[in-house]
Amino acid sequence: MAIADISQRPGLLLGAALALHVALISLQVTTGSGATVFHSVVFGGVAEAQRGASGATGSLASLWYGYVDLRGVRAENEALRSEVGELRITLQQERAAAERAEAFGRLLEFRQRTPLATTGALVIAKGASPEFRTLTIDKGTDDGLAANQAVVAPAGVVGRITLPSRRAALVQLLVDRNAAAGALIERSRVQGVVTGAGDGTLQMDYVPATNDVAAGDVVVTSGIDGLYPKGFIVGTVERVDRGDGLYHVIVVRPAVDPNRLEEVLVVRERPVAEAAK
Repeated sequence: MAIADISQRPGLLLGAALALHVALISLQVTTGSGATVFHSVVFGGVAEAQRGASGATGSLASLWYGYVDLRGVRAENEALRSEVGELRITLQQERAAAERAEAFGRLLEFRQRTPLATTGALVIAKGASPEFRTLTIDKGTDDGLAANQAVVAPAGVVGRITLPSRRAALVQLLVDRNAAAGALIERSRVQGVVTGAGDGTLQMDYVPATNDVAAGDVVVTSGIDGLYPKGFIVGTVERVDRGDGLYHVIVVRPAVDPNRLEEVLVVRERPVAEAAK
């Protein structure tokens, strides 16, 4: 049946015969390079197929290596971020150490300038109650400390020891509402008493309204209380108001910020000479 169909299509047979004839001739006819036409055609077709396959493989390889490189970059970025974080922490630690060393240097210099017997101490705790402004230092009776010894810092007066133990001591800050110290205006030598206002400021009492006091005046200890040696800075006059007509109302900004204190000096000598004057 199939042979009958082919015999009925002489054009198809003729085309097949011609194609076979051309193929046979191409196997014999050579090109300028010495290869047959058939081989050239077959090679060209195979080469184009290989080119396409190679392009596809190259694209896949590029995508793969790009993915691998991207992961490598991400890992490198994470490592760099971690390193930067560690460097920042190290920088903060070195900065804190530098500030601590600078603070110790100021305290040592202040101690050398102070012609009194003193003991250096570290602040180890601060009172949480706003009603009772205190801090705790790491020295006590074993180090020669006792109640009512003055506590100072390079910036000025801190307070006094109220409760010493063997290895620590409680310090009442001058800004405590129950604290007081004899004081005077450094410029005009006007005397009065500085008391804690309970809000972090000080108030200078018993200064007659006729006396010369102005904002910006420096207030120092007078030594008349028998607790604080004479001449230590208490603070700066922030405001002067006329009260009931007899006395000034003087607000003093403390020279020492208790919240920033880390090291202090305890004055072991009591100012007896000033107290007797």
